Amino acid sequence: MKAAVLHEVNQPLVIEDLQVDNPGPKEVLIRTAAAGICHSDYHFMNGSYTTDLPAVMGHESAGIVEKVGRDVTYLKPGDHVISCMSMFCGSCHYCLTGKSYGCDNLDDMARNDRLRHEGQSVFQGYNLGSFAEQMLLHEHALVKIRPEMPLDKAALIGCAVTTGVGSVIHTAKVEPGSTVVVIGCGGVGLSAVNGAAIAGAARIIAIDVHDSKLELAKQFGATDGVNAGKVDPVEAVIEMTQGGTDYAFEALGLKATCEQAFDMLRPSGTACIIGMVPEGQKLEIDAAKLIYDRRLIGSNMGSNAFRIDMPRFVDFYLQGRLNLDAMVSKTIKLDQVNEAYAEMLTGEVARSVISFS
Repeated sequence: MKAAVLHEVNQPLVIEDLQVDNPGPKEVLIRTAAAGICHSDYHFMNGSYTTDLPAVMGHESAGIVEKVGRDVTYLKPGDHVISCMSMFCGSCHYCLTGKSYGCDNLDDMARNDRLRHEGQSVFQGYNLGSFAEQMLLHEHALVKIRPEMPLDKAALIGCAVTTGVGSVIHTAKVEPGSTVVVIGCGGVGLSAVNGAAIAGAARIIAIDVHDSKLELAKQFGATDGVNAGKVDPVEAVIEMTQGGTDYAFEALGLKATCEQAFDMLRPSGTACIIGMVPEGQKLEIDAAKLIYDRRLIGSNMGSNAFRIDMPRFVDFYLQGRLNLDAMVSKTIKLDQVNEAYAEMLTGEVARSVISFS
């Protein structure tokens, strides 16, 4: 099978032919249909986060089951599935207390010796490795979905939607009638905007430095837009809301915008960081503001229970409540993956999706 492999940080992905094993007892072989180009992978590609190399990148994907291991009971060949990095064991402290997205036993389930190139093992990024024609995954990294769901749109649910919508409804628990700010209008940010609309927020303020992205955000439910390249976003939000927002979501992973999210809160407001801030960076906030019940929280993949959440998100899309069509800026082939990352870094695209058909 062909796959996009990272050999060294700050180097292009290389398209290579890999060998993949047959499924083990609890493993499933997937024929990948689509995979989204997500900024989270780029953190490993540029060295902001560390990972074992060489590795197949990609983690936002959907496909069709080809083979299953002898002990797999949840799936069968022909099933349509979405992959998720929030693999769960079902028996650790986190799984048993409703926080399976923090599962302690990933290393026991995710075997990284299943792919090879010329005799050398190749790792699977995020234990998934979606930039490949096939994926060999533990069954607990997959969820079955309705076959009528388009797989190129379903792939987006694998990360952007689950992270963005989940941070709104699960992590922060946005209340109907509240005011929400979303900083960064890429795939995750647009999903947070959409999630806030679904949750019943009365006012949703999108912040970006591209006017085109702010216009796009209105298709997802934003009521207002602020161009942070033209005005101070904190001052603008405080003025627009007459004192600050109830909720702020940071979807860029930048120190400055994380601090801005906290600074634009009203008393008792919540700032939720959903972007991946580079390892080792510190945030600075005015601690006195904490006295007034302001909260700064993080979110791990939208605090998801993905086997429950993702089928619901599929339903939302098919009902017209979740806007995935407008999120796809471009459909590409696997050999265009490096160009897609260059375009992503301009900040002008929402999501490019690799089609393997």
